[in-house]
Amino acid sequence: MLYRGARDIEIPDIWDSYLGFIFKDKNINPASYALNFPTTGANGLYFDLVIYGYVDGLIWTPVTHEGITATVKQITRMESLARNRNWLLTDHPFSFVRVTLTGPEASAQRGNPHPSRIQVPRLPQTFELVGRDPYYGDVIKYGFVLQKWFVHQGGSPWYTYSDTVAWCGGLGYRVPQVKELTNAVCGSFYRCEGAVGATPPSIKRNESSRWIGAGFFTEWGDVYYYREASFDAIDYWTSDTRTAWGNLFKYTVRSTGSIDSLVPYDSSIDHVAVRQNSICVTP
Repeated sequence: MLYRGARDIEIPDIWDSYLGFIFKDKNINPASYALNFPTTGANGLYFDLVIYGYVDGLIWTPVTHEGITATVKQITRMESLARNRNWLLTDHPFSFVRVTLTGPEASAQRGNPHPSRIQVPRLPQTFELVGRDPYYGDVIKYGFVLQKWFVHQGGSPWYTYSDTVAWCGGLGYRVPQVKELTNAVCGSFYRCEGAVGATPPSIKRNESSRWIGAGFFTEWGDVYYYREASFDAIDYWTSDTRTAWGNLFKYTVRSTGSIDSLVPYDSSIDHVAVRQNSICVTP
């Protein structure tokens, strides 16, 4: 089983609010790796594998494709994000390993209106993580297929939509669509009316609900809490647009997966260009 995130609504056979995404035996087959978490990634994000049985002493070799590396290390029960379900994990022989993603990032280009290109991974790429015993060979395999890679500008100062378009383009990336970030459904919230999220749609009102392959924040949860990844809790610009009341709006998505829309140019309210944060995705 996989774990990452806060206490979300449970979705039977898919997501457990304490343990995370539920791993199915059939997904051991390499032909099914694309069904596994994650399909999206960014530098500094990580997840834990909760393994039934003892796997101390296994050797995990880092796997690298297109400048993205998945590194595995053994961690203790108390280090695991799944530690809160002690009634289950204490009474059974579980082991824990942490998988950390490192790859192209743009912290050195933060705030630069004319950034230099960074590596743009050619995706999709399949990552197969193998735990090997020195004497008995391969013991555990876990595979996933990365479809999209994201970079961002981090915390304040924040940026206009035009700044974001120029910054992403300079890096060799682009501004993502709403559906690449979240599966949230607008409902009766007029500011996000007309937004098109990923499918399957969320079961919560204007928030993402956890699902593999249904958007970056949908998969990873609130990325603000991954401190080494340096994400901000403010909204992020998307390329999706709507027109209302004679104004052109751009949809934004918060790291919780909720959708909003803002006028991306000087508004009649404060006469200052609206500023949010910048996130970019591989072409």
